[in-house]
Parts: sequence; C-alpha cells; structure tokens
Amino acid sequence: MGGPVGRSSTPGERTRSRVRRADRADELGWDESLYEKGGEAPGGAAGDAGRGPEAASGAEPKAKRSEGGGRRSAQGRRGGGGGARGASSRRAPKSPKRRVLRWSATVLAVLILGTGATGYLYYEHLNGNIKKEDLTLGDKQMADHKANAAGQTPINILLIGSDARDSKANQKLGGAKETFGAPPLADVQMLLHISADRSNLSVISMPRDTMLKMPKCTAPDGKVFPASQGDVQTNESLGRGGPGCTVATWYELTGIRIDHFMMIDFAGVVSMADAIGGVPVCVDANINSRGRDGKGSGLKLEKGTTSVQGEQALQWLRTRYGFEDNTDLGRAKAQHMYMNSMVRELRKGTKLTDPAKLMNLAEAATDALTVDKGLDTVKKLYDLAEEFKKVPTKRITMSTMPNVYGTGVNNGRVYPKAGDAEQLFRMVRDDVPLDGKGSKRKKPVAEAKDPSAPVGEIVVAVRNATASDQQGPASGRAREVADQLTEAGFARTTVDANNVTGVARTTVLFPSADLEGDAQAVAKALGVPVSQVKRSTDVSGISLAVGADWREDGAYPVSKGTEKTPESAGALNGDDDKACMKVNPNYTW
Repeated sequence: MGGPVGRSSTPGERTRSRVRRADRADELGWDESLYEKGGEAPGGAAGDAGRGPEAASGAEPKAKRSEGGGRRSAQGRRGGGGGARGASSRRAPKSPKRRVLRWSATVLAVLILGTGATGYLYYEHLNGNIKKEDLTLGDKQMADHKANAAGQTPINILLIGSDARDSKANQKLGGAKETFGAPPLADVQMLLHISADRSNLSVISMPRDTMLKMPKCTAPDGKVFPASQGDVQTNESLGRGGPGCTVATWYELTGIRIDHFMMIDFAGVVSMADAIGGVPVCVDANINSRGRDGKGSGLKLEKGTTSVQGEQALQWLRTRYGFEDNTDLGRAKAQHMYMNSMVRELRKGTKLTDPAKLMNLAEAATDALTVDKGLDTVKKLYDLAEEFKKVPTKRITMSTMPNVYGTGVNNGRVYPKAGDAEQLFRMVRDDVPLDGKGSKRKKPVAEAKDPSAPVGEIVVAVRNATASDQQGPASGRAREVADQLTEAGFARTTVDANNVTGVARTTVLFPSADLEGDAQAVAKALGVPVSQVKRSTDVSGISLAVGADWREDGAYPVSKGTEKTPESAGALNGDDDKACMKVNPNYTW
C-alpha cells in the first residue's frame, strides 16, 4: 500500500476525547444514523427508529408517492407551470418586489454552484438570517493568491455539511439520540475552486473519515485546541472551535488558500431541497438503503431516474449503505451527481419562476447558511454568485481526493494517496483545470518585483522533510538536492541536518520581500513550481524543505509533470447526464 501524503507534525497535546469515539464516527452524522440500532427518533417508538421518518410519522414512504403527490412538484404548485403569471410576465416593468424575488434566488445559486437568478437589492431581513463565523481559527497565515497575466485571481470556497443535533428539526432528521448536544462533525467537505479567468470550476471532496493531523485552533471564545500529535479523523475539525478550524485543517493538508466557507445542516438541506423542487437522480437497480442491522438512510428508489426533493434529497445525500461498496467514497459520488443535476435543472430556467417559491427559497437559504465574515451580506453572496454563473456547466469537474485505506487500528479509514492527492492539490493551487482543457491563464504566478542576486551569492539551507505519517525520511535527500543546487551555481548551499519535520510538498521559504526573487531563483533552478515559494516568519534566510513529494533521486517529479487529473480522483463532468449510481446487491429489492 502506498503511503499517505506527508503532513507537518506540530508538537502539542492530543485532541481531547469526544462524546463520539472516532471508531464510531462512520456510524454517526451524515451517515444515516437515524436508522441504526439505538438511534430512536425523538418522539417515536423504538420500533419506528429503524423504519425512517415516514414510519415514525405514519406517512406514506416517499418512494411510493408520485412526483406530484404528497410533496407536490414545482409545476403542480404553479397550476401546470403557466396561467396568469405567464401572461403577465411579458416585458412588464420590473417592480421593486420582482427585483427582490429574482435577486433572492441568487442566494441559492451560491450553494449550488452559482446558477439561476439575477438582479439586485439590499434585503436587510435576509442579511439578518445569515450566521457568521471567523474564516480561519488556525495560527498559520494563508498564502496570498498570485494573479494571472490579466490580473485575475481564483476563488476557493469550502462547503461544509454539519451533522449538528442542535435543534428539534436536526435531531429528528439526524437521529442518534445519544449524540444530542455533542460537538458537531464536518461530515461533508467540498472545496469549490473557481478559476482565475472564470472559465472552469473544480470541486474536490474529502472523505470524512480521512486521517490527518489537526492544526492548532483557537476558538472565538479563546479556547485553545492544541495541534494533534497523531492522526485524527478530518470531520472532527468542526468540533475544535467551529468551521474556521475545518478551513485551517484543509490549508494544513493541501496548501490551498481558502477564501470563504459556507456551512449547512440537515434541516437546511431539507428546506433548500424543498424550495428547489425535484432534482433527477439515477440508480442502476432498485435500492432500499436499510439493512437487517438497521443501518441505512431509508432511501428507497426504483431502478432508473427519479426526481427527489426535501427529506428524500437528504436521504440521497446521506446514503452510504446501498451505494457501491457501502463506503463514504460512494456517497461522495452520489453527492456529485446530485449537485451536477441540480445545476443543470436550475440553468434550464424553468424552476425559479414562482414568486412565493422564490421568497421561500431566499428565506430557507439565508436561514440555513453559516458563512465567513467576508460573505456576511446577501449583496456579497450575490456578487459571488455572479462569478459562479460565468462558468459553463460543461467546464464543471467534480472529484474526490485520491486516497488509500489505512491498516491496523485505522483499518477502514483513508489517507491521502501519495503522488495522486498532491497532484490534484497542486493543480488547484496552480489554477490548472481538472477537465484537461486549456485555461486563458497565461502565467500561474507573478514574478518577484526585485530581481534575484547572482546565484553564486544566494545562501540556501536545504533540509530533509520527506518524512510522512507512515514513512521515515528518505535517506540522503537533503544532500542530493543540495548537490543539484551546487551544480547549478548556488555555491553557498548548506544542509540543515537538525530539522527533519516532514512536509507534504517541497517548499522554498523566505523571510522578507527583498529575498523573494532569490527564493524564486532557487525554485526555478530545481524545477519546483514558483507557487511553492512562500514567505514565512519561521525562517531567517532562504530555506528549502525537500518534501514527501520528492523522495526519489533525480529531477523534481512534476517539473515535467502532467496536467492530467489522476484517474483515482474519479472526475465527473457537469454535463454528464448519463451518470448512474451503482447499487450494492445487498441493498436491492
């Protein structure tokens, strides 16, 4: 088995024990715990707990309802989709009320990749609905974006699905009564990357059972969560002060600057999915996500394509037992299919035409959202939605972080796959499209304003940082790379043998702006991407850390690197309307 991508190990205390043990994290949260043994739904009999929300309420199962029955379709509620509203919409002057309605829809657009309505109006009531948190709770400053030749910069947004049981609605939907009041888990984590030229959009899902090191996080109330010394499951980051710690954890692993986050809970997903209306999803066989042991989401669909919304949409997004190999990897694929399908449906322009529906949608979206303080008004969300809308559906690429399974005590958990995971992260850092098509971007990184000194005068300290979580440092790497620099004319190169702390990727650090040109000269001499040249207050001169991505002798491995997305990322194009989830044979009927 290949080792995971290395991560820095910051000294500190181990994470405090949680109400939910890490070895049960795959049985909780977005993982369908309402239907597990012991997960009695609030207010329902124990016998109902394994039968889903319909059984507990006595309602007819949603899979047996027609699209127009029970939870009526958007078209049904509009009386067939036409009528007086269609006639009255002919070139009529846009009243302030109508502008509010059209503009409100853009709140939803942000959540589903920026589709749908246009317009403007500062709507104070909606602003008051939005909950705000700090962007990052980590103690490391995220690197600034580098502009392309046209002066444009990319945008990275982290989407977080919280499993919080902090309200009656979330408790009913989430189940697992023993977890009520416990710290929330970040069970869905997706990074959305809008390219600098707005020509393409990339999505990376991180499986919630990914094992990694947690950075130090300081909560808004001043409580300090020390950096973990051992590996911790990534979804526990949310309980370490809030979504800002999840952002810090992503940056620690990937080196990708996060500009914004958006977080939503169970109830928010249901209200949003209801407001949106039906979204087509496909399974290759009948599925009943409920096993004899009580595990499953309760999702029951016939083979083929079905339009889901409301609680049934939440069931689809939470289903693990019944998709592929019953792991979080299959669930991520299902989430990608749902998101792509939602974008396609909304861009048809046929769903968001009912005024009452738009008002419900705006209320649901803003009330469901927790965002960073850089997105604390609907105007800012609208502006972000406008950037999303520039990306055509055919240039949206969904992917999952390449991974390998752990062994021993972490059997069944996953680690970033060495090489492939770093390649995916690097493509996002360097703003390279995941769909393999060209970008309008001319230069990934701006050159330093000050030219470098003659290479023979540049002082460089090289250290061996190739250690990873499962591998020790590769012998002799600092000396071998130092020799490469010496051969390139860097006569003042030395080896720092005292620091062997591992890092995931090779990095050149410099302390001040006057040395940036020198640091870039070091990177260019070795074929290291200039995007991996970083300013840091932790060094007093130019320091080259040879990372876990360069364990082998020879040239830096991506100096002639491919721009191709690794096959292990499971890329799915936004225009692919033929995608269909594979049903596990043990969960069919």
